[in-house]
Amino acid sequence: MWDSTEELHIQQRSSASPLSGTLKQRSISVRCGLEATLSALVLALLGPFAALRARSVQKLLLGIVVLDVPLQLGTHFFYREADASSGALGGLSISVTTIALLALYTSWFLRRLERRGQEARSSPQRNWALVCYLGFSVLSLFVARDARLSAFELFFLLQMYLVFRYVAHFARTRRDVLFVVSCILAGCLIESLLMAGLGFGNVSTSLWGPLHIRVDHDASGKFTRVGGTVGSPNEAGAYLSVVLSVAVSVLFVEVERKYKWLAAAVLAFGGAALVFTFSRGAWTAFVLATILFFFSTRLQKRISFKPLIPFAAILLFLYLPFHNEISNRFISDDNGSAESRVPLMNLAFRMIADNPILGVGANNFSAAMVDYLTPEFRKGFLYTVHNKYLLVWSEIGPGGLLAYLAFFLGILRVGRACWKQGDRFLSTLALGMTVAMIGNMVHQSVEILQDRGITQLLWLIAGLLVAMQEILRAQTASFDSLASIT
Repeated sequence: MWDSTEELHIQQRSSASPLSGTLKQRSISVRCGLEATLSALVLALLGPFAALRARSVQKLLLGIVVLDVPLQLGTHFFYREADASSGALGGLSISVTTIALLALYTSWFLRRLERRGQEARSSPQRNWALVCYLGFSVLSLFVARDARLSAFELFFLLQMYLVFRYVAHFARTRRDVLFVVSCILAGCLIESLLMAGLGFGNVSTSLWGPLHIRVDHDASGKFTRVGGTVGSPNEAGAYLSVVLSVAVSVLFVEVERKYKWLAAAVLAFGGAALVFTFSRGAWTAFVLATILFFFSTRLQKRISFKPLIPFAAILLFLYLPFHNEISNRFISDDNGSAESRVPLMNLAFRMIADNPILGVGANNFSAAMVDYLTPEFRKGFLYTVHNKYLLVWSEIGPGGLLAYLAFFLGILRVGRACWKQGDRFLSTLALGMTVAMIGNMVHQSVEILQDRGITQLLWLIAGLLVAMQEILRAQTASFDSLASIT
């Protein structure tokens, strides 16, 4: 009896074992599938954050920000054509720079979390003049006739401040500085080749995929003004005059030969592109910056003037084919372009007199000027005043103008301090950037220069000068500590 019962149990267990084994195998496979899915999901969620910690990814994103200066890959939301045609920022600017900045600051935040509790690395001091300028722009929002227009500019200025702040923090070595400068030159070379091609070809303003190509035809039909992807010809000229001034300094620093060849190519093709903008202000700014550079280096007798020969050859090569066009641009009739700016300046002064404290509101000059029109504007040129300083004064008040000037003068002081250090690499680069800023400040007296391209370039260079000063300070401190030990 017991034997038969035990045999029955054995048969039942033997018959059930294949089924239980199959169920176990299925449960294991399901569990493995869930674990693989969860692992893939976690990797997909955390992978981008892990990538942002890599220094190479951060350099790539910063390179994108620099290259986007001339290419201008982006769009404007809530765009208002009428305001843009009068010289205002016509929409909310969202660009490749916006996305890259979001990723860069996410990376910065993650690194700060990792280093929490550790000794923090020294950072550049906050630029209070720039902070005050942003503060006055915010205050002007409360008196603005069109608050949406002011919001467009505030969002734009915030992005530019983030560019300045990140570059000032990112560049901590000479190699970092050289990387940013080489990206600036590479972007200019690409833009210069495009603009030179547009200048020699018969091309009109058009869209090439995500790129907006700007080409203006003179009313007299004597010449065609090329803006490329930067914007208007005057804005493109301002961009080129600044980068070409930096390229001049690269010819005289101790770097690998490939960087000197890059600078020479930028001077050759960028010089041709600068001619095709037919911007007298940009030409003047570049010539002034070049004179100041060579005058300063001559006084200090620090650098070799061997690169001066190819530089002079490039200038001569550029001038001879275009000497008639350049001369005519200065001495021939400009259809009242220069004279039309005087009434706009008078209009700006009347606007300032009526709004002496906070101005008419950031980005609101075009909206407010309808109340100040006089009979002379019935047939004249109606646009935002062609003077950046009067524009800032009339829009955000005298405090904003003082902060704006303090920012630029402070950056010039930083550049001068770097030059006085006598470093063969950083000091010469700093001099090129400083004279470029001086040339642009002169240019701002006859143009508004508020498009994203030139503004982003100026604030990026300002951040780079601050970073270079920090590198030189750290170098001096290390030398002092070594001297004290020995």
